[in-house]
Amino acid sequence: MQEFILELVQKIKLENGFSLIEQKEKLLQLCKFKEYEVFKVYEDAGISAKDMKNRPAFQEMLADMKQGKINYIVAYKLDRVTRSVRDLEELISQLELHNTYLVCDKDDVNTSSANGRFFVRMLTVLSQLEIEIVSERTKFGLNGAIKSGHLPGIVPLGYKKDNNKKTVIDETTKDVVIRIFNMYLEGKSYQQISNTLNKEKVLYPKHWRDTTIMKIIDNKVYMGDYEKGKSDNKDILVYMNVVEPIISRAMWNEAQYQKEKNQRSYTRDRVYIFFQKLKCPKCNRIMKCKGSGGTKKKYMYYTCEHCKTYYREDKIEECLQRFILELVEYDMAVKKYFLPILADKKETKTEKLDQEIDTLQKQKERIKKAYLSGIVEIEDFSEDYKIIEEKINILETKRYEKLNINSLSFTPQQLMADRDIAREKLIKDNKLNETLKQEWNKKSKEEKQEFISKFIETMTLLKNKKRRILH
Repeated sequence: MQEFILELVQKIKLENGFSLIEQKEKLLQLCKFKEYEVFKVYEDAGISAKDMKNRPAFQEMLADMKQGKINYIVAYKLDRVTRSVRDLEELISQLELHNTYLVCDKDDVNTSSANGRFFVRMLTVLSQLEIEIVSERTKFGLNGAIKSGHLPGIVPLGYKKDNNKKTVIDETTKDVVIRIFNMYLEGKSYQQISNTLNKEKVLYPKHWRDTTIMKIIDNKVYMGDYEKGKSDNKDILVYMNVVEPIISRAMWNEAQYQKEKNQRSYTRDRVYIFFQKLKCPKCNRIMKCKGSGGTKKKYMYYTCEHCKTYYREDKIEECLQRFILELVEYDMAVKKYFLPILADKKETKTEKLDQEIDTLQKQKERIKKAYLSGIVEIEDFSEDYKIIEEKINILETKRYEKLNINSLSFTPQQLMADRDIAREKLIKDNKLNETLKQEWNKKSKEEKQEFISKFIETMTLLKNKKRRILH
């Protein structure tokens, strides 16, 4: 739909471009026949006649008319002068005020008489009606295309166009989108996410920016919706469920809520484990993170400047150790015992992945054939060849994972029994706490921050009379 409209517009522009010379010649011949002395030729090439304001040559002509330099305005057709009824009324008023007349060769228009002026108005009304009808048809066609999944504009990351120009999920990049949303919900800023992706060379040679991440988080297409009018600041129209979603609607909404909590933590030179999680017990405000200087530089604090309350980070971690270790145990159990159950619920069909792998293999073969035939040099396609191979590897891995799920044989009861047996053995050997502590302590501060962000929404701590932190 979009490509057809663009082609049509280009075709019309070309036709108008070729006809300008012919129109000019005919108008000069008409002026010679009517014995009009030509003062100047005014041309607004490539500019629509839908209004008078944004046409420099037209405005210059009006200025010359007001200065009494011209008596007749000669045009090829009325719709080359204006297509707006309002603009036409204003133009006719100006013509009458400055004793100037409009002559249109093709439409046999002459405003020197009352009948001529009436005829001009009728032609313009019909012209504007035609424009509005075409506009309505175009909008209707575009709306229908969007609702059937044919989205205009650049295809967003995670999607691609199929053979019918329909927007569908791109299996080779959709996991990057899911990962971006997950990292954002873990509390990472746009800059932290882009830095991580650049460091890992994700989708290299693409260079990630914080603005790129922001646009992805803001884009409703990832939950299946399309926003029309957002880019040009017009009234936004939302089309619901027009493409297959990459993330759930709940996850997208949670990411929008996360915006209110996230700050630009990437500007800090320290990582705070309980960043944006600690509330003041007196005023319920989120406590700010601060680092001490001088000899106490290693200490980090959470403060409420309003209530003069503060906590030292290492004391908080010490106070919450038992609770944190319970979370660590839960996280370890989920990863080891329960993820297989979740994996078992995945779609095990691989036909879609097989088709994509086959398409990429064909692209790879075409590139190789072009090189072997001497059509292109190796430098011209080596980067594209490498990208295609990487995509094939990603899809092959996904295909293997889906096929491997079928070989799993277990029951939820069996998994829970295995978990309980392993836990009891650690308790019996007095190794449970030690194991959990090791798991927690081996995490970096960034990983600890992500872990806390994943499990804790907010928390409030109290101090006793001895200034010790209580739960």
